[in-house]
Amino acid sequence: MSEQVTSPSEGPEAIRFEFTGHRPDDAVRDLAGVYGAGSDVVGRWVAHPSDGAFDHRYTAVGDTEVTIRRAQLHGVLQGVVPAGGDYVVLWIGAGSVETERRTLPHDVPLLLPPDQEFAFRTADHDLRIVHLDRAFVRRVAGSHGDAALRFDAHGEPDSESARRWQGALTALARALRVGGTESVAWQGAKVAAAEVFLDVFPPLLDDLPAVLGQPRNARLRAAVEYVHNHASEPVTISDLSAASGLSVRSVQESFRRVFDVSPLTYLRQVRLDRVRAELLDADPQAGAVGDVARRWGFAHLGRFSAAYAERFGEYPKETLRRSVG
Repeated sequence: MSEQVTSPSEGPEAIRFEFTGHRPDDAVRDLAGVYGAGSDVVGRWVAHPSDGAFDHRYTAVGDTEVTIRRAQLHGVLQGVVPAGGDYVVLWIGAGSVETERRTLPHDVPLLLPPDQEFAFRTADHDLRIVHLDRAFVRRVAGSHGDAALRFDAHGEPDSESARRWQGALTALARALRVGGTESVAWQGAKVAAAEVFLDVFPPLLDDLPAVLGQPRNARLRAAVEYVHNHASEPVTISDLSAASGLSVRSVQESFRRVFDVSPLTYLRQVRLDRVRAELLDADPQAGAVGDVARRWGFAHLGRFSAAYAERFGEYPKETLRRSVG
């Protein structure tokens, strides 16, 4: 059974729904749908009893910017979650949750991989989950436009961070209970939760060349930051011109003057660096080179492989084989 309530006023829509069932097929349908598994992925979801019985319950309450959720399962569930969607923070209270890389610890806030597909397996779990809308988190972070944020999904916060996260969730639940999703208390609790999220899981920052700190390069720095923030998207010289306030010709001349490369060559270098970082952190058995390359804008894998070898002195499959298991 499910129910969704939409706020009639402007602003984020209120969300409230619940799924319950006793059949593995229903669990696959319900939970794969929640996590955006399309027809190409949902076939890789499987559920079955763990000791003869099976049931699941999934609840969500909040709005389209932040929802508090709980997932309970008596049985085994495994599947694949596609990249993208909300930022999802998990708190394991009972049972086991495994990804390709590790068995996740209990009683620690954990960020699920936000920008890459990942496989999982759970058994007899009781999970507390928070979904945070990406655009909402960007606004709280003070990011400009639709600039991307990148996170390390493999870290484990310390006990103080776990305590702060629990406090943020308590405040969210209290605000919902007292005032609902249209209350000032809820809006404030959402912002506070996003701020704690950004402290517990600080965004990864690229080290920009020190020369960009010189006042004469302030506009070029804006163009470079745009490249780093949008590296997975189509980027044109006109985009860099608009971001920096420089003419198209000045953008090209500034990149040549400071980096001795064209803007699009600089973009390619950033993309290659992102691919390498992912491959070094990937499962060597996953065979994910093509998927990672395409995610960072490399459509022609042969040319990508050659450019990668030129930049790093090895082919991407060699990097993947050297990654930690």
